[in-house]
Amino acid sequence: MPYKERVRRQYTINGVVQGVGYRPFVFRLATELALSGWVRNNPSGVVIEVEGSLLNIENFENCHLHNIPPNAMVDLFKVKELPLQNDHAFKIIESDPKTASLVSIPPDRAVCFECLIEMNDPANRRFRYPFINCSHCGPRFTIITGLPYDRPQTTMAQFELCNTCGDEYKDPLDRRFHAQTLACAECGPHLELWDCKKRLLASHDDALKQAVEAVKKGGILALKGLGGFHLIADASNEKAVETLRQRKHRPRKPFALMMVSLEEAINHCEISEPEAVLLQSPQAPIVLMHKKNNSGLTEAVAPGNPYLGVMLPCTPLHHLLLQELTTPIIATSGNRSNEPICIDEHEALECLFGIADVFLVHNRPIKHRADDSIVRVMSGANSILRCGRGYAPLSFSLNQEQAVGSRKSALAVGGHLKNTVALAIENKLILSPYIGDLNSVQACDVHEGLINNLSDFYKVKPDIIARDKHPDYASTRFAELTDKTIIPVQHHYAHALSCLLDNTIEPPALAVVWDGNGYGDDGTVWGGEFLSISKDRYERVFSLRPFPMPGGDAAAKNPALAAFGLLHEAGIQGYSGFSHEEQTLLQQALKKNINCPLTSSMGRLFDAVASLAGLTEENSFEGEAAMALEFAAGQTAESYPFELVERIVDWAPMLHGILWDLDNNTATSIIAGKFHNTLAAIIVSIAERAGQQQVLLTGGCFQNKLLLESAVEKLIAAGFEPFWHHRIPTNDGGIAVGQIMAALKVKQFGKQ
Repeated sequence: MPYKERVRRQYTINGVVQGVGYRPFVFRLATELALSGWVRNNPSGVVIEVEGSLLNIENFENCHLHNIPPNAMVDLFKVKELPLQNDHAFKIIESDPKTASLVSIPPDRAVCFECLIEMNDPANRRFRYPFINCSHCGPRFTIITGLPYDRPQTTMAQFELCNTCGDEYKDPLDRRFHAQTLACAECGPHLELWDCKKRLLASHDDALKQAVEAVKKGGILALKGLGGFHLIADASNEKAVETLRQRKHRPRKPFALMMVSLEEAINHCEISEPEAVLLQSPQAPIVLMHKKNNSGLTEAVAPGNPYLGVMLPCTPLHHLLLQELTTPIIATSGNRSNEPICIDEHEALECLFGIADVFLVHNRPIKHRADDSIVRVMSGANSILRCGRGYAPLSFSLNQEQAVGSRKSALAVGGHLKNTVALAIENKLILSPYIGDLNSVQACDVHEGLINNLSDFYKVKPDIIARDKHPDYASTRFAELTDKTIIPVQHHYAHALSCLLDNTIEPPALAVVWDGNGYGDDGTVWGGEFLSISKDRYERVFSLRPFPMPGGDAAAKNPALAAFGLLHEAGIQGYSGFSHEEQTLLQQALKKNINCPLTSSMGRLFDAVASLAGLTEENSFEGEAAMALEFAAGQTAESYPFELVERIVDWAPMLHGILWDLDNNTATSIIAGKFHNTLAAIIVSIAERAGQQQVLLTGGCFQNKLLLESAVEKLIAAGFEPFWHHRIPTNDGGIAVGQIMAALKVKQFGKQ
């Protein structure tokens, strides 16, 4: 066909293509290439029709495939030949709202460099405007009320554009062409500063300036951000940080930090190139990085922790705040313990009363919560530990074998801790943002509300609901109260399936699933598991030797109880962590099996060893003892002995080695290092027995950088292919994805 011949083609594009400047990109590209036609959002993504010379249309396709907007992601690109219509212009037309939606909901994006330049330019009409944004940045998911993504279906609908903003919105050469969150000081949201009794202290720029002064004087500021409230304090002011700890009842859990620039972060942390890229990415997550010895920050920020969780400002408001302050700030979630992050200023006044001194609020409603995401670079790759602002909702395309089927949907309600939910519709799977632990009525309400919102977005009523096998999880109770078909999914199998999807690989594989606890098929508490994963089933091929947990769930809070149970199982009596009377009571409970459930949990093994090594007395937050053991580890090539007996990993030889080292005053750093080396050696030994080339490393224990990197290194050296998490959290924040995948297998293969 001659390149000058005129043709017309239609393109159907699915993926993250709404709210990312896609239609303006298409408009400018088509105009530059002298193509006629149109582009519009539809419920599944974007539809384009272009007409012109074959040469220009092929150039359009090439540019489109290789130079799309930076925040866009294409899952489907379908081309169809059409008859000529001989139109003479290219235009953006109104969205098509008719059919069921399959479009990916766009995540929020940090403010872009161009907007920051304008915000800091005294000659610009948006100088110091804290809600400046454009087609490439700003709120998306947190303000969306429906699909397709257009301004009337966002919480910006109440703000009518002024004439100048309206001209920008309609100008195809403007960066704000069809920017749905477009606003300025004349027509957009504004700031107010309140005291704890809702008295107005200041508004607009004065509100920001007075908030800055409150922080400088050591006060605690509640700031309404993008996906919820932050509690802000001066990170260099030890008294302010300690005050925040006392008020929030958070004795040792590390606080997240916000720093004004990469340069300031470099002053406080050792930053690799991948970490620098993450910090400056449009997602702007909290990045866990090794702090410098001379960082100058108060130890109260992260007690006993060699790492700092640092993010750069994600909104113009945060940038303005940090520009006025001379030090990094604490920027922790604005909530009370066990409750979700606050998103409404009136809710915040009630929930954060007694914690915050002043409240910096605004009148742009937040529709959906989105807590800050947390990422750690491990073995040279990004691993998301908390999937929130900037990343979620997270979408995956399912292949033909995995897909739900036409006009079908499935829901997964997640676990109890670090809860997220997932929805599968036809060939798409969507993972929700992090909700948190379902330990309060408020958290359960948010859980149910998010399920309803996702169902409403996609106009579906799930045909099946997948839930954890644990009968007492709040998510389980929610599922069982519905009239849907319920599919219970074993906790560690869900972890394994989420890791498979995260890495886009197929079984067979050996899954090493290590975490704190999960309800086992035999009714005991699992957590140190080796599962052989085949196409439609799993088999528990090895597990940690079970030991009793005196006090049941209390052992998760008190590592000494885990240590006592471990010693008891090994036939060793007595532990200095308890008085003689306490030991007598514990031994009686163990003898009579009173609230002493058996567990194969690797998390509890970490707790027990940390307690024996004298590193911690309690878990004031989940994983504290395990983190102390990771941070204590020094470099050593040594490891402890262990035994593989039938399908059991016997830790007793290792325990005796640890006790021998303790009796001989071996340095704690050596003991912790040898412990981690032993765990990696166990993984390789079982991989060799299982004979599977692909080895999955999943579960909360693999948030441990030392453990993961040691296991990956040793597996590669032994000729295996290790896989771990990157986009889906390795902890319980990822099991909803695995629950969905397991439910689809049940549906397809008729197995449970």
